Amino acid sequence: MAEAEVGDDVYGEDPTVLRLQELAAKTVGKEAAIWVPTGTMGNLSAVLAHCYERGSEVIVGDQSHVYQYEAGGMSCLGGVAFNVVLTQPNGELPLEDLMAAVRPDDQHCARTALICLENSHNRCGGSALSLEYMTRVKSFADSKGIPVHLDGARVFNAAVSLGVPVSAITELVTSVQFCLSKGLGAPAGSIVAGPKPIIDRVHRLRKMLGGGMRQVGVLAAPGIPALEEMSKRLAEDHSNAQLLARGLASLPNVDISPDLVHTNIVVFKLKHKSSTAVFGFVKALKEQGVLVLPFRDGVRLVTHNDVSSKDCQRALDAIKDVLGSQEAANGFSNTYLNGTGKSESFVPTGYSK
Repeated sequence: MAEAEVGDDVYGEDPTVLRLQELAAKTVGKEAAIWVPTGTMGNLSAVLAHCYERGSEVIVGDQSHVYQYEAGGMSCLGGVAFNVVLTQPNGELPLEDLMAAVRPDDQHCARTALICLENSHNRCGGSALSLEYMTRVKSFADSKGIPVHLDGARVFNAAVSLGVPVSAITELVTSVQFCLSKGLGAPAGSIVAGPKPIIDRVHRLRKMLGGGMRQVGVLAAPGIPALEEMSKRLAEDHSNAQLLARGLASLPNVDISPDLVHTNIVVFKLKHKSSTAVFGFVKALKEQGVLVLPFRDGVRLVTHNDVSSKDCQRALDAIKDVLGSQEAANGFSNTYLNGTGKSESFVPTGYSK
């Protein structure tokens, strides 16, 4: 970062950004790519580039990140309606539901302008959508003339899980957003890639959203080793996630199926424990130096470059110790309540990788 050659990216003159964008487009097999500060801005600008007509509609899953965690920006800032369908446990949106969700060409209806998929799928425990499923979605979408956008924040993890190059996934969608700052290890930044006319629109929208950042090569520079080097070590993170999953499965108070851990996200539930117990469990682990996240009535752990197998074993030892403590035996019902008698809402930092 300190040695990055920089220029004014708003004018397209930052050589480091240009190099990263060219590398990113080539890596995912797209005509063009653009660096954006965050994945949320990337998804927002990509969806708005597709849904340029206010009052149009994007089909999303009810558990998708764009619906759950991006502050409703597509509706608020772009006038885009969400058409929400049920997400299956493996992250798929059933094809028959997608077919039913497409609006008729009628003045009474919003225009279906886009389908949005997520791979790997965060709220489905890091599950990887199969190429067979994505091919079926692409075939249907093509038959209707509807583009497909992929929230691929962790698409490189999905590719490793499926044993294919990332381009095998991204060739099945019109556009893709992926994060350089998740398992790829860069401190910031995401990429949107797709056809040049779409990326040209994203460029204008990025400026509108405040994402024109001048000498941004200092932030783009880590994206180059992220793609060239860090993407090749993700199998290690998956192996560590399996280490965690198998260790957790051996504990009597934990509900988890290691076979459902596809990538670097590990989600488990505490058997016979309330949501209050989960918050207490999370706080007790924090006091032992282990950060985990309350997640869908359970707990989420994520492995990445900064987490070794030794760290995973330490986390397992801490979890075993906390579950075996007197507080755990009491469901954490007394130790971690605030003054109102309600459980503390604790969200640790540093959990997103």
